[in-house]
Formats: sequence, structure tokens, C-alpha cells
Amino acid sequence: MPIYKAPVNDTLFILNDVLALERYNNLPGFADATGDMVEAIAGEAAKVAEEVLFPVNLSGDQEGCTRNDDATVKTPKGFKQAYDLYRQGGWIGLAVPEEFGGQGLPYVLHTAVGEYMSSANMALTMYPGLTQGAIAAILVHGSDEQKAAYLPKMVEGTWTGTMNLTEPHCGTDLGLLRTKAVPQADGSYRISGQKIFISAGDHDMSENIVHLVLARIEGAPEGTKGISLFIVPKFILKDDGTPGTKNGVSCGAIEHKMGIHGNATCVMNYDEATGFLIGAENKGLNAMFVMMNEARLGVGLQGLSIAEIAYQNAANYARERLQGRSLSGVKNPNGKADPLIVHPDIRRTLMTIKAWTEGGRAFTLWTALKSDIAHRSADEKERQAADDILGLMTPILKGVLTDKGFDHAVMAQQVFGGHGYIEEHGMSQYVRDARIAMIYEGANGIQALDLVGRKLGMNGGRAVMALFKEIGDFCEENRNDEKLAFFTKHLKKGLNDLQAGTMWFMQNAMAKPDNAGAGSTDYMHLFGLVTVGYMWAKIAKAAEDGLAAGAGERADFLKNKLITAKFFMERLMPETALRKTRIEAGADTTMELAAEAF
Repeated sequence: MPIYKAPVNDTLFILNDVLALERYNNLPGFADATGDMVEAIAGEAAKVAEEVLFPVNLSGDQEGCTRNDDATVKTPKGFKQAYDLYRQGGWIGLAVPEEFGGQGLPYVLHTAVGEYMSSANMALTMYPGLTQGAIAAILVHGSDEQKAAYLPKMVEGTWTGTMNLTEPHCGTDLGLLRTKAVPQADGSYRISGQKIFISAGDHDMSENIVHLVLARIEGAPEGTKGISLFIVPKFILKDDGTPGTKNGVSCGAIEHKMGIHGNATCVMNYDEATGFLIGAENKGLNAMFVMMNEARLGVGLQGLSIAEIAYQNAANYARERLQGRSLSGVKNPNGKADPLIVHPDIRRTLMTIKAWTEGGRAFTLWTALKSDIAHRSADEKERQAADDILGLMTPILKGVLTDKGFDHAVMAQQVFGGHGYIEEHGMSQYVRDARIAMIYEGANGIQALDLVGRKLGMNGGRAVMALFKEIGDFCEENRNDEKLAFFTKHLKKGLNDLQAGTMWFMQNAMAKPDNAGAGSTDYMHLFGLVTVGYMWAKIAKAAEDGLAAGAGERADFLKNKLITAKFFMERLMPETALRKTRIEAGADTTMELAAEAF
């Protein structure tokens, strides 16, 4: 049977030692996030993840969701009870403003504990996760009346939320959507059409479901310029604000999926459903992208989360499973074989996952902190700088951490050999669940195109130049520190490769856009390597500072951080040269074959 233990100590080390959270006490909500408070919240979140969500993860995968004859959906046994305990703990509103029933705490703290929940039960955690994205969109673009009507119940978790974009004939290209909205005399709209792949589209865990639906108002322009966003509740609210009449929206089918079986991924039918415009007409994508960007960060977190739980189970198995003898001599003289953990290739596998996961955790929390600064700082320049980095990092975090999350789930499965392929050990579920994160909220190839095609040149390249300077300054400031010179040397080499790849695009992509398209995924991963490498250099500095100050009981923990940081720099960072070489190969060979030759 699978195991899971929330990595609380690692989270607290990143928040306190690497990011120095106390430096941001001037931001709203941060003063309340004292060291003791953060530790208490992380500890309580770990209990919820380990004792409430995790026990129904495997059974939820095995049972899946069921569509009833009346088009309602039943979630797996134990899901509703687990969700009730989750929402009663106030986890949905952790970072939501207090005026709507939230706790107003930092988003970075919400992200930290969100990892535990997603590792423990990705499918179940998606229900409140989508609700949080819908909350974000309504907070930014909803009217005062809409905020008052929907947000308190959504923050409470009594109502949940979804987002409805994809249609049978259009996925990423939303300009092709056909769902229509017909204005009514009372200011509402009649929404008709079909949406597919709608996570948490229907279920039995909340009293109402608030669907955010993209549709085209009759007479609106074609393409993305004519798209609007609507609130379409499952039950239309009565005058007193409580759910009333069933709306014209229903689950037509549950998708048969590779993984996340515990989440109801629905085909949603809108049959002249009553909807309410959110934001301005024909500006629906502006509102939806608030939710999409929040979701993309959440999906990146899912990639990290699945890698973490897969790693924990693989490491545990490698310590216990006896198989073969060590190349350097017997390590288990009282047994007929040595444990898997003694074999170098097993260690290579585990160290690779460990280095990416721990570095990825720092990357995720660092990015979440940028979101806090962008939304809470009183300093306009500080807000702008943080928002620049947040926008730049979103496609990288989503694309790289989900690609790696799947890769690492497969690598962890490989440690089990044949036992990883059968369902008993649970590794199959992690591989299957991880696969969707590379696809939804914008497939990773789209994330790479977004990075190269939009984010690099945005505001004259202000974000990328600022980040290059930040990393370069770190290397320069610490290169004469003999304890950090190893890390800064490797980081600077990776940064040089990244800058060279960026310059190549500037010189070769404008006249021939296919060069950007052909190299975009390699560039995204090159950027991810350097960013996570930067995180490891910062972790190494924090570890060295901690040891110099007298680490006490934390000494082994900090020394292990330095070993893992060294592994990342030695074994993983050199991949930047490979990625740069691929980028500079251009698009000629990639685009040369005729379509019929494939």
C-alpha cells in the first residue's frame, strides 16, 4: 500500500531560511503569518492531507465517479466526508480577503499547504482548487452584487466553482467556440451549447456549483474578440440568496479518463441556461485568464505534488526491497541480497527526482511570493517587478514541473520493477494522474509558445532582463565565497546558455517564426533548469549560513541539502548545453518533410 508524509520541515526551511518570509511583514496578511503561525498551519495541513485526504485516494481511483439517471454525479465513497472536513478547516479561504470570509493570509502559504493536499489526493483537491480559481476571477472582474452573492459561500466551500472553456471542436483555439448567449429583458442571458473536459462539472459535495462559462453574445465579433464570460449557477439563486430552481445546465456524460478518476470530468450541456455577464461584453478572455493563470500555477504544483509522493514511495521501497549485491561489496551480510538503495543507478534515479522536487518546491514558493508582492505591495515599482516575474514564470512553472512530474512518476515506478506496473503498490495511479497535468490548462507546447512568443518580448523584454540580472548578480556576489563557488560556477554556465539561446531567438525568430516554434519547448526547459538551479544556489547559501550559525539538530538536514544541490549542479544543470544546441539547430529539418510523409 502507498505511503505519504507531508514534507513540512522542507517547506518551513524554504519559507523561513531561503525566502526569509519575515522580511515581508509590511505586506497585508504577512504580519499575521508569524513563524509559529506558519508552522502550526503547515502542521495542521499535513494532518488533513495524511489523515483525511490520503486514505480515500486509492479507493477513489478504483471506484471513480458515477453519473446518475437524473444527470447528477456521485463521487467515490468517502469523498464527500473528506471534503466536508477540508472545507470546515477553512482551507479554501486561506488567502482570500477577510471581507468575503477568508483569512487573508499570504498566497505563498496557501501554495505551500496546497502541495500536501494535492500529493495526498489530487482528484479530490481539484474540486476546491477550481473553486479557488473561480473565486479569483469573480474577485477581479465581478460586480459588487456578484461578489456578495457568490463569494462568501464559495469561500466557505458550501458552493464550488468550475471553468468551462473547451468545446468538442475547439480546445486551445477558443476563437472557434460556438456556445451562444442571448440577451434577456431582465439583464440575464440564455446560454446554449456544449462544453467538454469540465473538471468537477457536477458532483454531490456542495449545495450549488458556480460555472464560469465562455460564450459568444449574439452579434458579437468572430474570433477571440467576441467572447464573453458568464456566471451560470447549477441552481438559480432565490431573492434571499439561497439556491432555488434548477438551471438549464446538466452533465451529459462523465469522460472515461486515464487517471484522476475521483474527479468528475464532465460533458456539460447548456440548454438555454440562465447566465449573468461577468466583466465587460466581449472581454471574457481577460476575466477567464485571471482564473487560467491561477489554475496554471496550481497545475504546476500538481506536477510537483505527484513527483513528491511517487518519490516517497520509491525511496521507501528501495530501502526495504532486497535485490542483488552491491558492486562495492556486501552491504547486508545477514541477508541473501542487499537493499535496492545501495545500487548507483537506483540512487541516480532517486537523486534526480529528489533534486528536481526539492528545487521545484523552492521555485513554486518563490513564484507564489511574487504573486503576493504583485497583489499586496504598496510600492508600484515593486508590484510591477514582481508581476513581470510572475507572468514570465507562469508558463515555465506549469510546463516544466508537469513534464518533470510525469517523468519522475515513471522513474519512481521503475524503481519497483514489475511491482510498479501492478496496482497493488499504487504507482500506476501516480503515473496516470500525473499525465493530465501536462495537458490541461494549456498543453505544455502551448506554454512553451506563450513563453517564447509573448512573455520574452513583453514590455521590451523587461522581465527576462531583470531575472538575468538577478541571477547574474547572485553569482557575482557569491563567487568569491569558497563554499558557494562550486554552485555559482555551474549556475553561471547555465545562465550563459540561457542568454545565448535567448539571443539566438532574437536574431533568428523574427524573420522566421518557425525557429521559435521548433525551439520553444527546449527553451522552456532550459529556462526551467536555470531557474531551479538558481533556487538550489539560494538553498545552498541558506544551508551554509545555517551551518555556520550552529545548526544543532538541523545539521544533517542542511548537509543533505548541500549534497543534493551539488548533485543538481553536477548531473542535471549540464543539460542546458544540450537544450541550447537543439535551439540553435533551428527549424529547417523539423519543417522539411511534406505532411504526407508523416
